[in-house]
Amino acid sequence: MEHIDTLVIGAGVVGLATAAKLSQNQDVIVIEQGSHFGEHTSSRNSEVIHAGIYYPSNSGKAQHCVEGKTLLYQHCKEYGVPFAQLGKVITAQTADEAQTLEVLFQQAKHNGVTDLYWLSKAELQAKAPQVHAREGLFSPSTGIVDSHQLMLSLIAQLERNQGQFVPNTEFVAAHSTPQGFAVELNCGGEIFQLSCTNLINAGGLFAQQNAAKIAGLNHTHIPPLHYCRGQYFSYQGKHPFKHLIYPVPQQHGLGIHATLDLAGQLRFGPDTQFIESLDYTTDSSALETFYQAIRRYWPSVDKSRLQIDYAGIRPKLQTAGPQDFVIDCEVQHGVKGLINLFGIESPGLTACLSIAKLVTEQLEPSE
Repeated sequence: MEHIDTLVIGAGVVGLATAAKLSQNQDVIVIEQGSHFGEHTSSRNSEVIHAGIYYPSNSGKAQHCVEGKTLLYQHCKEYGVPFAQLGKVITAQTADEAQTLEVLFQQAKHNGVTDLYWLSKAELQAKAPQVHAREGLFSPSTGIVDSHQLMLSLIAQLERNQGQFVPNTEFVAAHSTPQGFAVELNCGGEIFQLSCTNLINAGGLFAQQNAAKIAGLNHTHIPPLHYCRGQYFSYQGKHPFKHLIYPVPQQHGLGIHATLDLAGQLRFGPDTQFIESLDYTTDSSALETFYQAIRRYWPSVDKSRLQIDYAGIRPKLQTAGPQDFVIDCEVQHGVKGLINLFGIESPGLTACLSIAKLVTEQLEPSE
């Protein structure tokens, strides 16, 4: 049976970042049950590099977003990944929302985001033309990234270090051995076995399902999974924006905000809907809800130019309240060499290199 140092399950951006990092001094294989990398959450999002403003103090999200943002900008420059540090305007339409902005401003400082600043009326008008807002904050370190090219760069890094990316390969089972784990894989209909010292479950929307197949892992360490779908509408034709425009945050996300891609295309989203199964179907009847949300801060939005675009699904661990990344290692669950990553939703794209760094630090060096 072939033995490797580390097997990573799941080739989303976090799995690939982890595999690339570990491959610097280990033999690493990353498997993906789909035919391509990043088919789910990693490619169905806003592609925003977040600053780290919103997350609770001392949370994993705050720590990994702030550190990950710096690492990600460095990585993009080093590997030629397209990105743009556009900055974003966070708007308040009412007195209550202005108070929320003040809370966000203080929270950002607690999280180590020191570049956020208040916009004067003139600055607000210049940075967010046509936007109706009582107050505005500007985040200069927020940006956008080409997530597909980012993942390609991570695969290139992995393969340069003699690591392997293996698609069309489903994780079937694993059990502990004196050497680490014996793992069973389904490779295009054929069962294949290998052994590894370390096992990283970076399955995203499938992480809980993968964890349930690991013998010896107490199922109390597998949190519940709730699929939260978010849709996006694109905006056809010209628009006045050069920065991202955000309302104050909502319960399950950052509200229906305006983002740009690297070609300057404007899109809005995501909304939030909890669903029972993986389903990327879009619903054009959400147009009115989007239109009403957008016109609160952009009254002159042309409803006829909004078109349903795509949907993504976040792996939520609960249906209410703030939640953090769960990075479960031996200290928590008692299984040597196993790390489970649960609930890696936004800002997971921004945080991917920081999460990879932590996973690497938590694993003992291979013999």
